Amino acid sequence: METLRNTVSKQKLELTWIGKEKRPQLEPRILLEDPARSYHAKQRFSDADIFDNRLIFGDNLLALKALEQEFAGKVKCVFIDPPYNTGSAFTHYDDGVEHSIWLGLIRDRLELLRALISEEGSIWITIDDAEGHYLKVICDEIFGRLNFLGTVTWQKTTSIHNNATAFSSATDLVLVYAKEITKFTMGRAPRSDRNASDYSNVDDDPRGAWASSPLHVSLTSGQRGKQYAMTGKSSGLFPIISPHGEEILPPKGRAWAYSIESIQLFEKQGLIWWGKDGRNQPRLKRFIQENKEGVVPGTLWLSEDVGHNQEAKAENANLLPELATLFSTPKPERLLKRVLELATNPGDLVLDSFAGSGTTGAVAHKMGRRWIMVELGDHCHTHIIPRLKKVIDGQDPGGVTEATGWKGGGGFRYYSLAPSLIVNDRWGNPVINPEYNPAQLSEALCKLEAFTYAPSETRWWQHGHSSERDFIVVTTQNLSADQLQALADEVGEEQSLLVCCAAYHGVTAAKAADRWPNLTLKKIPKMVLSRCEWGHDDYSLNVANLPMAQEEPVVAPAAKATRVKKQAAPQPGLFGDAGEEF
Repeated sequence: METLRNTVSKQKLELTWIGKEKRPQLEPRILLEDPARSYHAKQRFSDADIFDNRLIFGDNLLALKALEQEFAGKVKCVFIDPPYNTGSAFTHYDDGVEHSIWLGLIRDRLELLRALISEEGSIWITIDDAEGHYLKVICDEIFGRLNFLGTVTWQKTTSIHNNATAFSSATDLVLVYAKEITKFTMGRAPRSDRNASDYSNVDDDPRGAWASSPLHVSLTSGQRGKQYAMTGKSSGLFPIISPHGEEILPPKGRAWAYSIESIQLFEKQGLIWWGKDGRNQPRLKRFIQENKEGVVPGTLWLSEDVGHNQEAKAENANLLPELATLFSTPKPERLLKRVLELATNPGDLVLDSFAGSGTTGAVAHKMGRRWIMVELGDHCHTHIIPRLKKVIDGQDPGGVTEATGWKGGGGFRYYSLAPSLIVNDRWGNPVINPEYNPAQLSEALCKLEAFTYAPSETRWWQHGHSSERDFIVVTTQNLSADQLQALADEVGEEQSLLVCCAAYHGVTAAKAADRWPNLTLKKIPKMVLSRCEWGHDDYSLNVANLPMAQEEPVVAPAAKATRVKKQAAPQPGLFGDAGEEF
């Protein structure tokens, strides 16, 4: 079903699957805040308290589309833990079909997430072997292979499962991509006890403990290797003098990593280590006090350093017992802390569109990051909100609370997705949803027309703007020529106004454009009917609720009765396990 093909015109590998060309026409809905579910600390703990975090209830694909206009290019770090598509729920289905569904679902979301990430930002995706390698190719296509930062292997459990068919899975993968690798800066990981033990002070250097690294690099790889392979020459092939006056060349197949001037400077600074007897290959000393910020992160993250699933379940059980039973493979707070340390700074914006148990928001909050989370399941209300309230009130003693020095504070605003703007009346005609009030209608049309919703307190006709001189007004009235003339006069010749109205009379469209060049007239809802898939509220897929494949008798050419499976149509709902959804 899936093939890798080399698209010569694009010079890159692409993953193809059934239905790849199908893309949803998403409705960019507005978000409706519910103050009753929003929550803020009763007092300010510090000037750094953050109160405008967002918890969004609704389908996460629609939610990402709703965020696009306001937050495009503003998210510093995306962390998502999507459903892994283990295949266990697809016993009665052809694997290629369900696999293609998963690929399409994740592709649509990744494209929107990329639009939201800032130029300096990154995305971190947890996955396992079932889809990890396919996901890598999709991410290469969306984010670009050059922006691939690496694959982290995380030890998710320390137990062996003897009921496993072949291997007992002990690790998950974390795929990491930068939005623009030349603008991304990776943070440093905390120095572990193992790493600190690499430093010593065998020569009693007054600058303290140090470790050393070779002064030479390979001539068979990297840029030095390319240069040497092309020219047969290298600028790093020269002798240096040892403490005993001997000329020392780099080992065979290697070259000095630094110029002779730099090496001479290192000697003067006492940074070259020749061994206790002064006859070893020279190495460069690096002092631990100069590396206080930490170390370059490795790609193997052990559970003792960043936690595991059982630790996360214990954290959830201590905080809210219901969380431990709802989520079978939650991510520990220490894992999220490591990601945010490497990818963000205090005040940066973090997004998780598969909120699950709310770990990303809880950790980001404790670390002084702004956050947005999206969740569709009812546990958004029964589990995530109570968890966040405890964090805000300083009543969450577990996880990374002690490590971050968290005492409480800040808050979040709760939003839900507005219903579809266009619905059918009882005769089947498309009309504006009667649930929308005038302000909501104005905001929705501003978003659809790429205007910023910003009602003026002094100009009744200014509901939003796209620039300092271009404005929009929304009304359900049937406007007359006299009303349009008055509107044109008030707007003036130096500005323009998009007029969204139910209808206008007394003048044709052609004459209106000539008569009022500063007005653009559009009728609602006709102006937006072809834009989106109206009334589509759920872009997820609940594999647990799929109907069973039905068997039908089919007469073969030889008149022998055989039976084949009939593929049932996908039904909307949640997708994934452990309360997660697409």
